[in-house]
Amino acid sequence: MKRIGILTSGGDAPGMNAAIRAVVRTAIYFGMEVYGIERGYAGLIDDVVVPMNMRSVSNIVQTGGTKLLTARCMEMMTREGQQKAVDTLKKHGIEGLVVIGGDGSFRGAKTLSDEFGVPTIGIPATIDNDLEYTDYTLGFDTAVNTCLDIINKLRDTMTSHERICIVEVMGRHCGDIALYSGIASGAEIIVVPEIKFSMSDIVERLNRSRGSGKHSNIIVVAEGAMSADEFAKQLQESTTYSVRPTCIGHVQRGGSPSMADRMLAAQFGNKAVRLLKDGVSNRVVGIHNNKIIDMDIIEAVSMKKTFNHELYETLQMISM
Repeated sequence: MKRIGILTSGGDAPGMNAAIRAVVRTAIYFGMEVYGIERGYAGLIDDVVVPMNMRSVSNIVQTGGTKLLTARCMEMMTREGQQKAVDTLKKHGIEGLVVIGGDGSFRGAKTLSDEFGVPTIGIPATIDNDLEYTDYTLGFDTAVNTCLDIINKLRDTMTSHERICIVEVMGRHCGDIALYSGIASGAEIIVVPEIKFSMSDIVERLNRSRGSGKHSNIIVVAEGAMSADEFAKQLQESTTYSVRPTCIGHVQRGGSPSMADRMLAAQFGNKAVRLLKDGVSNRVVGIHNNKIIDMDIIEAVSMKKTFNHELYETLQMISM
């Protein structure tokens, strides 16, 4: 394989640029040409393709977002859009494609590989950490650390005023950001979509906390469970405590990637190019038990995400 393409698709995640850098420089090391496709599958359909070299990826390992830009592309779900994407690849002589993104991005890669014979390799990049086959996705560690920093600051002011703070974090239908940031920040309660909860149980726990002499609490709520505003409203109706909601929002997606995400990006990008070089396609890379792995893309996207109940039980034991 002499020429490959690379794109980032879906929601941006810290570490995407580091992965782009690793893919480009590994490919050049093996004598390949690399073309960057801007704005994900939308750019592939619209033929927004640019050649990349060593200098194209200088000084981006430390930056958030994605140099190649990203977009959500409904047209890629149609046969006509898929054919346009394939035509663009053929026009530029691109023999293989590296797709950096999440579940939806992988499904697009799967279609290109299965139905059009385009060799593809997927790199998992989503702050949600909602892919079962890999222990961690690019961007998750940075997002959790961003939430941790903000929760630490919120605790300072909530303690000063003896208030309860409801902190809403991202994650879609996955509670991992809430779980990890909540445990790391010492949150008293974590609410995730994977675990049913009742407001009466929450109130009872808060009452016990107040009874033990603690007059300020942090409750981390995953967006897939309930919004911070709605949670605060319901809690305020059931208690006399002073409650303040905070939605961290899209700041979780930005910022310089952590050391952990930069290391994953380097290893994922290198592995992806090596697989294409060896004629392997229709795979996704990941990490499991601290080892870089690759798996069939069909198997990977069909796996249902499981929740770490053991970690959640740890929280129940050490909080309050």
